[in-house]
Amino acid sequence: MDQGLKVMLDTQVCDIERRIESVIAQEENSATKAKLLQSIPGIGPVSAAMLIAEKMPELGMTAGEAAAMTGLAPVSHDSGTMRGTRAIAGGRRALRHVLFQAALAAACHNPVLKPIARRLKERGKPHKLIIVAITRKLITIANAIFKTGRPSQPQIGS
Repeated sequence: MDQGLKVMLDTQVCDIERRIESVIAQEENSATKAKLLQSIPGIGPVSAAMLIAEKMPELGMTAGEAAAMTGLAPVSHDSGTMRGTRAIAGGRRALRHVLFQAALAAACHNPVLKPIARRLKERGKPHKLIIVAITRKLITIANAIFKTGRPSQPQIGS
């Protein structure tokens, strides 16, 4: 890639990110939500902006309902006596992809979710299953934070 083109694209991305942050900061409710979301290790400005932009009605529902709305609930492929594999499907695809990226960061840096990811890996679970599980946990944590209105306080020593 041409170095000049890369610099131009990086500049445009930074400008767009600043504009998004500015729009969120202008509205008090969105700014509060963004601050609460970013208190969760693994959720950064991009993930928070996406959750706010999608107007996540899932946040405030039960964990199972939220998982289904974001497309993170397992869907069975059973027929008669045949038992098929479970896979995630439906929901909001763009949001699910952003949450996957947040889950990748959380699996490495969130003191609450990192041990969960490590345990699943030690039990031989596939990587995608681990990321989906961490993504569901992130939605559950975000849900709890919105209900209480208090920022995330990761447990020390987890």
